[in-house]
Parts: sequence; structure tokens; C-alpha cells
Amino acid sequence: MSGSSFGQMFRLTTFGESHGPAIGGVIDGCPPGIPLSEETIQQELDRRKPGAGIASTARKESDRISLLSGVFEGVTTGTAIGFSIANEDQRSRDYSQVKDVYRPGHADLTYDAKYGRRDYRGGGRASGRETACRVAGGAVAQAFLAARGVRVRAYTLELGGIPASRLDPEGAQDRAFFSPDPQAVAAWTERIKEVKGQGDSLGGVVEIQALGVPAGLGEPVFDKLDARLAYACMSVGAVKAVEIGAGVQSARMTGSHNNDPIRPSGFASNNAGGILGGISSGQPIIVRCAVKPIPSISQEQQTITRDGQATTITIGGRHDISAIPRIVPVLKAMVLLTLADMWMLQAARRY
Repeated sequence: MSGSSFGQMFRLTTFGESHGPAIGGVIDGCPPGIPLSEETIQQELDRRKPGAGIASTARKESDRISLLSGVFEGVTTGTAIGFSIANEDQRSRDYSQVKDVYRPGHADLTYDAKYGRRDYRGGGRASGRETACRVAGGAVAQAFLAARGVRVRAYTLELGGIPASRLDPEGAQDRAFFSPDPQAVAAWTERIKEVKGQGDSLGGVVEIQALGVPAGLGEPVFDKLDARLAYACMSVGAVKAVEIGAGVQSARMTGSHNNDPIRPSGFASNNAGGILGGISSGQPIIVRCAVKPIPSISQEQQTITRDGQATTITIGGRHDISAIPRIVPVLKAMVLLTLADMWMLQAARRY
């Protein structure tokens, strides 16, 4: 009932708050015999952890994962995989000023409306800190899918209104900001410096590609693959829009240009983003996510107190300037979790 689980057959349930002792989760449905270790998961967590890069918060977290169950002698056992990640660098005192004030752009007001109380220390359950659990779950899904020839990669298409002018998705994995364009790194760095000096923040666009996905994944009508991918990505707090394939641009096309011709050798284009009728076509799956600016900024903003009185707020503490690049592995993880779940649903259909 608390909305802390994702997936039906390959299911991730997460727990924990930003300023509690730990965060963690349980993965149900992962088949036995999948090679998996803490080091495998740690590689993905290190791509998301705070404290690295010009856009990142100064909060230092090692994000070291501890596998608690479900893995024996280097492979999954088929039972529930439990894990935890300690919170090591909380400074709850930074949030004392917002105890009775709603921060614009945050979930403070809505959590109060829903529960009648909230954990104001970093946003509690609404904090981006929760996404580390998604990355851990996605790493397990990645191990499952890799054994089946599926590979997912994610990169930044745009940051602070500056688009990448070329696409090198493979090189992006080892480049600052997960940039597919080497020349964009310098421009994005300068843009971040400029906005940081103004006490403001930035948004951007992330693209995720899934390669090697066979045709046939996805359920008709309500559980279409593209619907599930959009749901997965929109569950990440900073994401405000999701596109599949040509996305919004398809509304500006004619049918003759939007349709992907089919030839004996395969599809001639991929405006559909690898999904037709909610079912994978065998082409690369293309997902784009629009990421809003970080709402914690040091400029003065108008707001109200919990009892409805007008006030202003200037947010201090340690915060990212942009969710990019740390959100990139999070969105990759959500696509991986979706594909693993839909793969298991398809496998169940065969029995």
C-alpha cells in the first residue's frame, strides 16, 4: 500500500530514508544461477554515489552495499535477495529551518497532506537518496539480462539547455556527465559554474537505449512495454516527461514519415523506439526522460508555513546543482528492472 515495490515477477521493494541509519531493499523473482557479487553491484552504485563531480552535492557517501541473502558461492539461489546500504554522512541540523516550512518544488506540502506528518530531514522517503536502492536492484536485473544478450546504456542528451551535438553512447559511459559528445563536457561545466554562482540549479534530458531485446516482450492493453517503461521512469522524482522513440516529434510528422518501413533485412528506421502495439519489435528500445532542475536552491523563494502563513525561504545545506549526471544510472536501472520483469512475464506465458 505504501508504493515501495516495483514489478510483478521480478520485483524490487525498497526501504529507508535519507537521514535514517540505512537504506536497502529486497529483490524477489530473480532466477537461480545468475553470477552476482557485491562488487558487481558496487560498480553501478559508484556511478550514482554523491560527492563526485562539479554538479554533485558535497555529501560524502561510500554507498557500500551489503548483500544479506539470496546469493551463495557467487550465484543467485532463487530466493529473495536482501541488501542494505548504510547512511554515513547525514547532517540533519541542516534541515532544522525547514521543519515547519514548505520548500517550493519539494514534496513537503503533499507528504503533510497525505500523512499528516513528514520527515523533513532531507525529504525522508522523497529524497533522491532512495534511488541508490533502485540502482542496486537494476544491477541485479542487468546481470539477469546480460546472460540473455540484453544490454542497456544511458547518457545525457542535454544539460542546462545545451544539447549534445553528436552521439557516442559507448564513449559516454566513461565521460563526465555521461556525455555522448566530448565537446559538450566543457560547455556543460561552464554552465554549471555559472548557475551555481547564481544560487540556482539546472535540468536536462537523459536517453536510455536497450539493445538485444527480442521481439515479443510486453502485455496488450494496460501493461504495454512502453506504458511500463514510462511508469518506471516517471517514478523517479525528478522526471517530468518521458518519450519513446520519436516521442513528441511524432505528433509533428505525417504517417508516411512516422511509420518505420519493414524490409526483408529489417526495419528501415526506428521512430517507434523499438515498441509496436506495446510489444517489443526486436529493434533497439529508445527512451528519453526530461529531468527538472533540483528544487533546493540558495535563492530566496516565496512559500508558506505549515499553518498557512506567508514567508520566504533560502535553502542551505548540501545539494546537487543538477540531478544529472547522478540520475543517469538511476534511469538505466529502471529500464533494466522493467525489462527483467517483462521478460519473466513472457517466460511464465510459455508454461
